[in-house]
Amino acid sequence: MKFGTGLAITATQDPASLRETARVFDEAGLDYLTVGGHVLSAAEGRYPDRPSRNYVGPFYDPFVLFSHLAAVTTRLRFRTAILILPQLPTGLVAQQAAELSALSEGRFELGVGLSWNAAEYAALGQDVKTRGARMDEQLALLRRLWSEPYVEFHGRFDDFDNVGLNRTVPPIPLWVGSTAEPRALRRAAKYADGWIPMGRPADDVLAQLRALLLEEHRDPSTFGLTLGLTLDGAAPEWIEAARQLQQLGATHIGLSAPADFDAAAAQQRIVDAVRALRAEFAG
Repeated sequence: MKFGTGLAITATQDPASLRETARVFDEAGLDYLTVGGHVLSAAEGRYPDRPSRNYVGPFYDPFVLFSHLAAVTTRLRFRTAILILPQLPTGLVAQQAAELSALSEGRFELGVGLSWNAAEYAALGQDVKTRGARMDEQLALLRRLWSEPYVEFHGRFDDFDNVGLNRTVPPIPLWVGSTAEPRALRRAAKYADGWIPMGRPADDVLAQLRALLLEEHRDPSTFGLTLGLTLDGAAPEWIEAARQLQQLGATHIGLSAPADFDAAAAQQRIVDAVRALRAEFAG
């Protein structure tokens, strides 16, 4: 079982505190750190049906942030959760991910998703209506760009005329973050190494995912599943909740402090939980 946590989606203006947070989590035994991947912000109140944190920002650039934090840590892994892949050029993402993986000595994982923000898509020159089909194409193309020096590919959205990264790229884990909608499940089963669901999926959804993996001739036992755990109460409750998530099939558990904790208390709660959970779970 692997344990991780996420940085707040809104970027802090205090780089020293970011470095210190990463070092504390690294030393405490946390396995991975995540951050979201929005690019552009919008004014407060533009989307009244959405939490403002999802669009107001400012946001981190995960490739820049993680390359910085990788330099001050030794074992902590880094995962985008999620990068909005269809907004971005496939070749650029492939190159940035490969470079970050190399600089972090293999400690980077690329988690991708779709998002809902049509204005952000338009500003970045992409069509929100085709984002699902574009991401399917991108995921297949990323695998080729990381495994072939030059790629010949002529798709609906990308056109590669025998060009590529021309470098050796060890496998970079790919995660798909999504709802439990059938097309999203099939995308995860076909292209990804693991799934990051929104919320806790029902048993029938997990059964459907396993069936889709088998259809793709993949072993469900090697497929990752990240589920979330809010650290209310004390250690015995965290351990029991983690056992329940493991029984559901979780391979990774994302830890969150209660919403009313300030930053210092939240960090300490994560550290305390990692130490308690490490004593109960191996691997």
